[in-house]
Amino acid sequence: MAFNMYEDQTQAEELKPKQLRHLVWRSLLLQASFNYERMQAAGWLYSILPGLRHVHKNKKDLSKSMKDNMEFFNTHPFLVTFIMGIILAMEGKKEDREAIRGIKVATMGPLGGIGDAMFYLTLLPITAGIGASLAVDGNVLGPVVFLISFNIIHFGVRFGLMSYGYKTGVKAIAKMKEGTRHVSRAASIVGLTVVGGLIATYVSFSIDYVWKSGESKLNIQTDVLDQIMPAMLPLAYTLLMYWLLKKGRSPLMLIGVTVIVGLIGSFFGIL
Repeated sequence: MAFNMYEDQTQAEELKPKQLRHLVWRSLLLQASFNYERMQAAGWLYSILPGLRHVHKNKKDLSKSMKDNMEFFNTHPFLVTFIMGIILAMEGKKEDREAIRGIKVATMGPLGGIGDAMFYLTLLPITAGIGASLAVDGNVLGPVVFLISFNIIHFGVRFGLMSYGYKTGVKAIAKMKEGTRHVSRAASIVGLTVVGGLIATYVSFSIDYVWKSGESKLNIQTDVLDQIMPAMLPLAYTLLMYWLLKKGRSPLMLIGVTVIVGLIGSFFGIL
């Protein structure tokens, strides 16, 4: 049996609408155990666990799936149900575990950005503005109008995307069954691209040192390192942390090391 395949290859019965609705309600606790090691991973696993138990009757397969779904995960909490639907559809069809992981990584990043723009930068200001304008005019229903209008769209999106994601996943998997290997490779490539973008965006690591010789000045970061490759230091540091993780070092220890490196660099004025 291939390492990335489940032992029991029997396809599971499709989840019923009632079960999907139950998973949507559980998704409200996506960020209940948010942490800086795995972000939303614990909440993500909690959200889809009943679906995984429905799919995997083999305890070893369930264990593998739960372990896979405890890996780093971070997306917009309002759009997470779309990913849940697709992943549960793939789990139900007993797809390759690397393909499932790749699809999850490839979708969580873009949906995170889309969700922020759609809800926090568009819907929230509009609905809050309407409610605030009513409240300023003395209408006590202002806050109520805001909460109702915002959450009608919010919950409509949650429930709608769960059903759409699951149905889309089931249909898509049936069509692409013969090309699973290519899909797995493509998903891995997209996932790596997303991770690369996250490194460049969220990992801040730069040398704040200027070399002086007479009237000449040379900024080590902008004039040397960035000219070689932008974001080279964040990439190098991320690869170092990944290598240490593979060597069995604790994530908490690596977080501590990162804090110490930052404090030392700041104290000497080089970071």
